[in-house]
Amino acid sequence: RAGLDQQAGHLARLVGGDPTPDTQQNAATLYRHGDMIDQTRPALHFCYMAPVPVTPEKRRPASPGILAALGARKIAVAALYWGPIIFLLSTIGSATPWGVRSRARNEAKSLRRSAARLLRRNRAKIPQAAAAEVETAIAAVDDALARPQGMPAVQARHALDSQLDKHLSFARKGAVREYTESIGGAILVALLLRAFVFEPFHIPSGSMIPTLLVGDFIFVNKMSYGLRIPFTDPGRVHKLWERPPQRGDVVVFINPQHPDVDYVKRVVGLPGDHIDIRENVLYVNGVEQKRVEAGDYTYKDHSEYTDADIDVVARMYVEDLAGHQHPILLRKDPLFQRSGSFVVEEGRVFMMGDNRDNSADSRVEGGIGQIPFSYIKGRASVIWISFGGRVGIRFDRMFRGVK
Repeated sequence: RAGLDQQAGHLARLVGGDPTPDTQQNAATLYRHGDMIDQTRPALHFCYMAPVPVTPEKRRPASPGILAALGARKIAVAALYWGPIIFLLSTIGSATPWGVRSRARNEAKSLRRSAARLLRRNRAKIPQAAAAEVETAIAAVDDALARPQGMPAVQARHALDSQLDKHLSFARKGAVREYTESIGGAILVALLLRAFVFEPFHIPSGSMIPTLLVGDFIFVNKMSYGLRIPFTDPGRVHKLWERPPQRGDVVVFINPQHPDVDYVKRVVGLPGDHIDIRENVLYVNGVEQKRVEAGDYTYKDHSEYTDADIDVVARMYVEDLAGHQHPILLRKDPLFQRSGSFVVEEGRVFMMGDNRDNSADSRVEGGIGQIPFSYIKGRASVIWISFGGRVGIRFDRMFRGVK
């Protein structure tokens, strides 16, 4: 209610009057009858015939818990919708003659590789006659795999399995140990890849629309700008072979004010650059970054007040950032126009979101500021899956490169 009273006073001043108890009472009435602030804005606009000045800096940030819950809900809905279908299709496929034959041949190939490895390592520990029997069984599997049928492969695999139990049982791993080693090895490889090479990242907000949408899951290449040592403080420890990103790169970085939060933005300024924003037009070192209008763009923005998606209409441009073309969005309301002048410090980069009027980036005073190289996690490489749309998954965005 206090926020609406303030807006009512501002609207009254815009039309030449001072805030009165009537306008404040009207705002309070709208608040009571309109469930949330987003629903009262059209009514305020109609009553006072003036726009309500609501800028991204003044909006209360959405709760990370709400965003996480929404993402989890969408994933759960998609899993419930597509999971049974995928399971049914895989079950039907494995039950077909082709599926049975393929599975039998794959099992025979796997046992043949394991038998050859066991015999090579333990030949000296068994009699020569026993080694010859195992070799004969391995050759029988090779002959069966050369045929197109599946039954010979099944019979040869069982014969080889019997020979291994007879002569090399002491060297064979138990089922529990084999599964444990396989799962443990897979987990170790996944952890190493995530720590040093690739890391998945979820897009929770609309600051990079239309390049990245809410619900996109991207892979971040952590080797792009050097090797970051895991579990180290980026404010104290720099990356190994550290190098700056290129202008126009979309990067994921650690928020210096909140190290447990990751942001994704586009690099527009490098060390030593002079960045000017004049009426929402970007200038780098005094050179205007040309842009071409591409029409209106409508997207869904989640309201933290109504807990519902609302339609936002913005004007889309294709901006040429020093030869790197990418889309940007600008709100039509002139109240959203921003201006400012900045000099990029050494060892830092200047970040901006593609959704220029809905992005808390390096332009915002008291915000994330200019980002040190050591805080950059990596370059956004590819969208591997995207949750949203009518069916819960945006198939047209899967495995799309981030430009």
